[in-house]
Amino acid sequence: MKSYRYLLQAISYLYGGSTRLRNYLYDHKWLSSAPFPLPVICIGNLSSGGTGKTPHTEYLIRLFKDTYKVATLSRGYGRKTKGFILADEYSTAKNIGDEPLQYFKKFGHQISVAVDEDRVHGIKELCIRNNIEIVLLDDAFQHRRIQAGLNILLTGFYHLYSEDTLLPMGRLREDKSQAKRAHIIIITKCPDTLDESLQKEIINKLKPEKKQEVFFSFIQYAKYLRDYYENEVPLSTLQKKQVLLITGIEQSEPLVKFLKKKCSQLIHLSYPDHYKFRTKDYSEINLIFKDLAGEKCFLTTEKDYMRIRDINSWAKCIFYIPIFTRINRKNTFDQKIIDYVRSTTRVGKIL
Repeated sequence: MKSYRYLLQAISYLYGGSTRLRNYLYDHKWLSSAPFPLPVICIGNLSSGGTGKTPHTEYLIRLFKDTYKVATLSRGYGRKTKGFILADEYSTAKNIGDEPLQYFKKFGHQISVAVDEDRVHGIKELCIRNNIEIVLLDDAFQHRRIQAGLNILLTGFYHLYSEDTLLPMGRLREDKSQAKRAHIIIITKCPDTLDESLQKEIINKLKPEKKQEVFFSFIQYAKYLRDYYENEVPLSTLQKKQVLLITGIEQSEPLVKFLKKKCSQLIHLSYPDHYKFRTKDYSEINLIFKDLAGEKCFLTTEKDYMRIRDINSWAKCIFYIPIFTRINRKNTFDQKIIDYVRSTTRVGKIL
């Protein structure tokens, strides 16, 4: 056991050295970051996942979609394709990824949703094709080839980056000192009981720089479910049902805790983040579902549903629950983002 731990420590040391070197080269201009003459907002984290990037990106979409031409750009984690793809009615999780598909299904053509592993190229394509005014970079804190004008760093309430270590010993993708690149830090998935004294305690743990402002955000589940046809179904429907919950997300505990109060019985099947469900999985899940007596239903998360909906035999008999983000000092947060956008006007063409 000790030798295994030493091996992980050695790998973490080597991994940390490589990321520190890379950041040093960017910090000292040996590697270049491409600036763009329009607002580019990065929403990311230091850890390997589970901080709530998707609902926070959606928060910013709602903030700007009615007044600006907004685009989301990500690499499209888990997709089977390469290069630049602009989401449309024929997009699936397989060709653009589950999170970009979620953005498109939720907001449609109110915004542009694109994926490209080369995000410098992706921004150029978005500006040429759709004359975009704001770009939201989803999960791009480590993508330093782009010089984002505003970096928003997320860290989970129960998994603060200040208390974590580098992969594979911990969950950090780069050294915690790189939090200094953030303009805004948001502690996500906070409990509703969070008070000012605990907020101060957490801020002291993070030790933010003077230029950095810290906010706290909370998960807010919808008071309804959605079905395959995007109909709203009252959450109270679950009260007399046995629910088989299927999740493939990093942290499902808050959702499980919430749903236990809403249904008569909850059975939870948990899979790894971004899990690609196989035919074998569906067969096993069906057997468990058949054993449930009385009124019952399938339920999943919004992100998982984007992958499950590709399986026609399943999509029409499963519900998902939408999720939203609530941020403390909302007016202050919104104004800070709005001020950045207004001060960063697009100048000239993007080549």
